[in-house]
Amino acid sequence: MTPLRAPLARYAERLHRAAGDTHHVASPLGAWLLLALTGPAATGDARAALTEALGADPDDAAAEARALLAAPHPMVAAATALWERTPAAELAAWRAALPEDTERGALPDQAALDAWARERTGGLIDRFPVDVTPDTLLVLANALATRVSWADPFDTAPGAELGAGSAWSSRLRWVLRTPPFGHRCWVASTDRAGDVAVHAVPAGDDGAGMLVVSVAAAPEVPAAEVLAAAQELASAAALVPDSMPGRRSLFDLPLGETPLWTMREKPVNTFAPDGREERATAVLPCWSARSRHDLTAPGFGFDAAARALGELLGLTGPGFDAAQSAVARFGRYGFEAAAVTAFGMVAGLPPEGVARVAELRFGHPYAVVAVTTDPAGGPWHALPVYSAWVADPDELPADEAG
Repeated sequence: MTPLRAPLARYAERLHRAAGDTHHVASPLGAWLLLALTGPAATGDARAALTEALGADPDDAAAEARALLAAPHPMVAAATALWERTPAAELAAWRAALPEDTERGALPDQAALDAWARERTGGLIDRFPVDVTPDTLLVLANALATRVSWADPFDTAPGAELGAGSAWSSRLRWVLRTPPFGHRCWVASTDRAGDVAVHAVPAGDDGAGMLVVSVAAAPEVPAAEVLAAAQELASAAALVPDSMPGRRSLFDLPLGETPLWTMREKPVNTFAPDGREERATAVLPCWSARSRHDLTAPGFGFDAAARALGELLGLTGPGFDAAQSAVARFGRYGFEAAAVTAFGMVAGLPPEGVARVAELRFGHPYAVVAVTTDPAGGPWHALPVYSAWVADPDELPADEAG
């Protein structure tokens, strides 16, 4: 396993467990990457909390995140952005360590942030996940987006093929059936969810591609356990081309009907050495999901990220918001998904004090000097061009009064 896969699996389990068994989609990777980019700013208790949330040393996690974002996968469009109301010198080192392609600029309004989310996800997400307020100091965000076509599209089947025990079988007229070639279907044994039905469909060419893996367990198995098993199976199936990790022989399973499969035997002509051939197909529904995940709970680490940046700025207990919007669609011809994850930090209330306010009055003769400016520092920069001494002011024209 790569250094990232294990900590990401733990973060994914935390995120999906918080979402529960409601219909949802998420990008644990998007949230983890964003959190990792804040790591180098952390010291002390904030660093320890980030280490726990990331499952890795914050500097190592930041290096992993930078490496991934510097060379995005061909099937995953990735973007990162940092917007600040006023760039603070105290954040210069952290800012410089962000990925080179990070978009930077002044803090935009909500409409502009929504437009950024739409543009970076190809229109899949139309609302930025956090709100900007007058107190917002900075927003760090990333976007991931995918649109792929199956190398071998699904066939179709009547919804009844999902089985008499399925609540969906009477509600859906048509579902998807695997084609004769190109998809992998098997029964796997897992530690987390027991025996599960697995379907894996590839997208892309012979080079970099994507594998979408569906995993179904017995109805009584908690969603978090099935999701954790699916994470392990998907990674293992992607590591070894055409593999079926955890595969059980169909001859070791009883004949008959279960909520996960129908097992039967039929006579065939086969070249199998022992005369026993195994075949598996799958039927599954099209689906789509749209979710928003609140990432402000301590387990997601963004509270520690706010503390880390706040300490650099001399702020005690700065407010923050962190959230992710995600969407996905799985259909006959392909798969599309996107996620925008955002972290915004707001200024805390300053200590009570005294303000002295002056109203300046130019009620007697005074000087005026007009100078030119040149941001490039040319010969006209700061050059006094006009100057005056005002000793005889004019009356305001009548049509300008009032």
